[in-house]
Amino acid sequence: MKLFFLSAACLIGSAHAFGVAPPRVAVSRSSSSALPSTAAPESVAAPEKEAKLLARDRYVATNRFTVRPGKGAKFEKRWADRSSRLASLDGFRYFHLMRRVSLDDEANSGIDPLSSTDPFGNYVSFTIWKEKKNFNAWRAGDAFKEAHGGTSLFAFVTTMVSSAMVLVGAPKPAFYDGLLQQSVVPESVPETVDGWRSVDADGKDILPAECFVAMNQFFVPSDNAAAFEQRWKDRTSKLRECDGFVSFTMLRRDIKAKGHGISPMGEEEPTYTSCTVWKDRASFEGWRSGTAFKEAHGEKREEKESGEEGEQQRLPPASLWSKPPVPVFYEGTLVISSPDGA
Repeated sequence: MKLFFLSAACLIGSAHAFGVAPPRVAVSRSSSSALPSTAAPESVAAPEKEAKLLARDRYVATNRFTVRPGKGAKFEKRWADRSSRLASLDGFRYFHLMRRVSLDDEANSGIDPLSSTDPFGNYVSFTIWKEKKNFNAWRAGDAFKEAHGGTSLFAFVTTMVSSAMVLVGAPKPAFYDGLLQQSVVPESVPETVDGWRSVDADGKDILPAECFVAMNQFFVPSDNAAAFEQRWKDRTSKLRECDGFVSFTMLRRDIKAKGHGISPMGEEEPTYTSCTVWKDRASFEGWRSGTAFKEAHGEKREEKESGEEGEQQRLPPASLWSKPPVPVFYEGTLVISSPDGA
């Protein structure tokens, strides 16, 4: 009983700061092979030009949850049944709840490749706002309290007790500047009722996947941040031309974000994360095996070029990160989108 109250107290403390905002982003040690689809492109070695940090295009709020084994369906039901008017708020662009998956498993398998061993969670709520001020207004307003059971003390405590039975530890919020935003205008958007999805969830079966998310986590020292961003800015991308593409965002961790439940970022967490949302897994696989992927990653370039001294091997650019990128994959559900897309 003592352990239970400690867990609930931990959740209550973190909820004052942030309870919902979706990618993230969990630091995964997935057994899947590295994701070249979101790795920085290789090119002829050359000095990086002087660069400044890019201005953000969006603001992205996430919350990372470690859901107990076998409790995924119950956790998703809590999200499906919540009171929220997210889609009706000023500056809202996109939301989904995502669960970690492996490329080795079938879609909607419900299998977590790392179980509950990752300290940064196996579920992530992921919300894209047009501007940071829109997110701040939501977090300080009544809509936030309603969504997190804060309309009364009884409702709040009930929410926290329920969370303690489903989660391992407290949620871990993380916030990002969204850079280099790309998205398409959706042909249609999921229907919402009073700003939230109306979905039947029985708490026994996980919700069907409504999108597929491919991420790559980069561990970039602050001294290399501007050069890293410039390299991505200069790359060639034809994502908008690809079937099933929804959105792309380079997430730069907002280390200045403050609030209860927000912990300083540790060295084990990525400073940047590329996030590409696809309509489904088949769309992602189609892009990865297609010409757009090859062109974006320089596979059509000649391996060698001629010179006065003979043939000179093309070299990749100097590495800008402290350790290799880590790919992470998710299925997204409860998708909500503005008519203009992300």
